[in-house]
Amino acid sequence: TVCPWTIYQVYGDKKILEEHYEGMVKWVEFCLANSKDFIRPKFGFGDWLSVNAWTAQDVLATQYFAYSTKILAKTAKILGKEQDYEKYNQLFENIKAAFNKAFVEPDGKVVNYTQTAYVLSIAFGLLDEEKTKLAAEHLVADIEKMNYHLTSGFLGTKDLMTTLTAIGRADIAYKLFHQDSYPGWNFSIKHGATSIWERWDGWTPENGFADAGMNSFAHYSFGAVAEWIFKTVGGIDTDGAGFKKIIIKPQPGGKLTWAKTSYNSINGLIATDWKINDGVFILDVTIPANTTATICIPTTDPQSVKMDGKKIDFKCENGFAIIESGSGKYKFQSQIKH
Repeated sequence: TVCPWTIYQVYGDKKILEEHYEGMVKWVEFCLANSKDFIRPKFGFGDWLSVNAWTAQDVLATQYFAYSTKILAKTAKILGKEQDYEKYNQLFENIKAAFNKAFVEPDGKVVNYTQTAYVLSIAFGLLDEEKTKLAAEHLVADIEKMNYHLTSGFLGTKDLMTTLTAIGRADIAYKLFHQDSYPGWNFSIKHGATSIWERWDGWTPENGFADAGMNSFAHYSFGAVAEWIFKTVGGIDTDGAGFKKIIIKPQPGGKLTWAKTSYNSINGLIATDWKINDGVFILDVTIPANTTATICIPTTDPQSVKMDGKKIDFKCENGFAIIESGSGKYKFQSQIKH
């Protein structure tokens, strides 16, 4: 379910969903048939290579059962299969209710109180609004308790940074991003990494190299942070499938004072290039032909916002000036506290 859906989001081609719909249905039905009261049993390797944090495999398997079902319901809607949409949307609600009954406490704590358990519950929409807020607080508290280190493995790391940003805590995500002690991305960079390691402890000063039987130094999973880099640092995202309508929303933070990001989308090159000079945020944007964009400029002074050196009309929301734009190249500037 995840791969066809992700490819559709990037390219906007329904054919990938049509080709794989039967397989998506079979997978969700298999999960249902091998569940008890909508709870999946232990399955797979779990949150592989997590650090001093263990998330029960039935929690993870049920979270992904729910996520697959949610994707299938959305796919059915897109393909005009209304009866299937109703069926699988209801199934998602049933799994969500069962998950909350089995694994979520009244104060929003999710068994086993790990970063991964909180992240996936929030990212997959398994909590109501109040419990989402509480779980977000528990997630941040755990990261702070770990002195701004992550504990997530292959499953949790994928959604950790984007979830922190979605709950309004990009500041915490930046602290993880810059963390140069174990475990963290900059720990490996500090020790000579030029690509993402398979393990957080692929090499440490104390123990040297990890077991050579499983210790790749060019591995994707923890490299999933690149999604957050493109979306949050670079500010490039799609609004709907296929980058036909684009979101440009860079969110500067941490130690960064500039970022240059480009993505060669199905509709052409999308690029952002921003820097901060003496409290002035300057952003160059490229939007490809035959697309539109919502451009969000961070600012602490709406009166300072300019496009191509001129004052413009825009609406302001949550510290961003929001401008609707067509294709072209633009330069924006604004006052910003950094």
